[in-house]
Amino acid sequence: MLRLAGIVNDSIVDGPGIRITIFGQGCPHHCHGCQNPETWNDAGGNLVDEKDIVQMIQTNPLAKGVTFSGGEPFAQAEGFGVLAGLLKNKGYEVASYSGYTFEELLNGTEEQKGLLRKIDVLIDGRYEEDKRSLNIIYRGSTNQRIIDVPKSLAQGKAVEITGGRWAGEYL
Repeated sequence: MLRLAGIVNDSIVDGPGIRITIFGQGCPHHCHGCQNPETWNDAGGNLVDEKDIVQMIQTNPLAKGVTFSGGEPFAQAEGFGVLAGLLKNKGYEVASYSGYTFEELLNGTEEQKGLLRKIDVLIDGRYEEDKRSLNIIYRGSTNQRIIDVPKSLAQGKAVEITGGRWAGEYL
């Protein structure tokens, strides 16, 4: 079961193409200037079964990708890991935002490392209001990176995506 703040169908701002965005409830970071402060409270939102989320996603024939946002998805790493596995088995590209850096997640809990292994793309780093930019795609502040997770895990270091769909080349 996941505690969710909400689900947005047909998102075009949380990754390339038409995506479903799943907003986790609960966040330990409390970034100044956060666009979703209502997701900070761990006790808010609603409990939803991962299989029910997949069934809802499958009703959208246009969605090819799913993005986890928040709140902090890695604060519910076990449940989001289950969801990511189910989605990958159905052929969806899975991306996640996180206030944690890739390096922090590599040294995180077993559940966090498990979720990391099941996603394709990580947008990492806390939102920093003094680094806010409207000139970067899929991120809020310039310290945040768009990371190719499988390549990064294979190389043992963060490998940023600098071209293609995630870099906005085919919009």
